[in-house]
Amino acid sequence: MFAVAGSGKTTLLVKRLSLEKRALIITYTENNYRHLRDSIIKRFGHVPKNINLLSYFTFLYSFCYRPLLQVHMQTRGISFRAPHARTLKLKRDNMAYYATTSGSVYHNRLAKLLETVDAIPGVMARMERFYDEFYVDEVQDLAGHDFNLLMALAKAKIEMLFVGDFYQHTFDTSRDGNVNSSLHADIGKYEKLFQKAGVTVDKETLSRSWRCGITVCDFIRTHLQIDMQSQHTYGTEIIPLANQVDANVVHADGNVVKLFYQEHYKYGCLSNNWGASKGLDHYNDVCVVLGATHWKIYQTSSLAALPPQTRNKLYVAFSRTRGKLYLAPEKLFKPFKTG
Repeated sequence: MFAVAGSGKTTLLVKRLSLEKRALIITYTENNYRHLRDSIIKRFGHVPKNINLLSYFTFLYSFCYRPLLQVHMQTRGISFRAPHARTLKLKRDNMAYYATTSGSVYHNRLAKLLETVDAIPGVMARMERFYDEFYVDEVQDLAGHDFNLLMALAKAKIEMLFVGDFYQHTFDTSRDGNVNSSLHADIGKYEKLFQKAGVTVDKETLSRSWRCGITVCDFIRTHLQIDMQSQHTYGTEIIPLANQVDANVVHADGNVVKLFYQEHYKYGCLSNNWGASKGLDHYNDVCVVLGATHWKIYQTSSLAALPPQTRNKLYVAFSRTRGKLYLAPEKLFKPFKTG
């Protein structure tokens, strides 16, 4: 299912869980893992034994790789360091392409290794043996070889649901050279990859936000050209901060989270970074702080022309609010910056 921010992805997923079916759920970011776990506990009072929530790389290494290949491959653990560029020249059947000299498997090539040694059928057999349902939350974060693995696993004969928001693609599970380097460049082509893998694309069920009111959704459509609708009919305020006095008040307000492009911790207030706020659902009023260049672009209504990753992070930031959305140039917060 393709979704918009605040449309109830986690709620829908958790509602589908039961005490009767064995479910495997994977997600990438720590924020989303915590949010899913909290939601499962809220529904059942605990995490039931038949429901297994895993971070993506725990799933990849501990479920897919280790039971099938670790002893045979004689590797030790997983490395999150990027492989040296010279390894790109190695043949794909050379183990040095997949592992460090100390025997740790490169995280960004582990999915490719499963494909190369023809282990994917074995992974699917394990999924079918141990689970009745397979869920992937924040599916847009899967990239590189990891996306190819997911498309292969989609053929397993168990119930599946993948949910995500294409425009909230701010992090990648991994990258490896030009493998799927343009995966998130065009939403139409992205949808077709799922269809080619036999996955039904649903763009309606999660097309309206429960979090954001119509004012913020209109703002996002206008300024970012991302089609976002609201479940609500009420309006909220969008307030550009024009002077230092107003900025000081917002900075001191512990009920307004301030979202910065980077280094939020230097501003001495309740804060986060744009992209890092993804998966957080507890904010009410939000102030998005724009650097000098981004502020000028905003004033000319040209934010949609930003590089996709920057635009997506800004979309995440704008869509955190349930109430007021403040906008401020970073210069008004510089008096508070340290370091």
